[in-house]
Amino acid sequence: MIRKNPSGDLPQIAESAYVDKTAIICGKVVIGENVFVGPYAVIRADEVDASGEMEPITIGANSNIQDGVVIHSKSGAAVTIGEFSSIAHRSIVHGPCMVGDRVFIGFNSVLFNCVVGNGCVVRHNSVVDGRDLPDAFYVPSTTRIGPNTDLSLFPPVSVSASEFSEDVARTNVDLVRGYKALQNEF
Repeated sequence: MIRKNPSGDLPQIAESAYVDKTAIICGKVVIGENVFVGPYAVIRADEVDASGEMEPITIGANSNIQDGVVIHSKSGAAVTIGEFSSIAHRSIVHGPCMVGDRVFIGFNSVLFNCVVGNGCVVRHNSVVDGRDLPDAFYVPSTTRIGPNTDLSLFPPVSVSASEFSEDVARTNVDLVRGYKALQNEF
């Protein structure tokens, strides 16, 4: 469902993107080329700041927002998902937040008030809250990263984790093409 927010903003969705019919895209949302938005995802840009303004939620080209993901923002703050990034099933990305290019965010993970650098991998059931992650940073499953977390205790992203992230992004770009081809069959 594509709909306006109370401020009257309508989503801008690239023609080549695929948005599942059960997803909700509301308000000041910009979805780039070849983006996959899966079933029951919610991307909602509707809150404003104290002066009545809001920044967009932007999903970069060739990224994927998988089943049940929620992307929202507090008080009109920006949320940006870079290119070739994957936000896996049931994750929450709550702004203010910026996710770089070629990032993988695992199932059920939560991002809030943070920057996740290019090439990062945040594995399943992890939380990044109030702490920026440098490029190529690896967060193991079930880890909580907060404002005082010592990032030097974590290893860099391994080659296999990077390859996995790239494969997920490629697979979802292929799914976009497949689903777009099927749209005229229903």
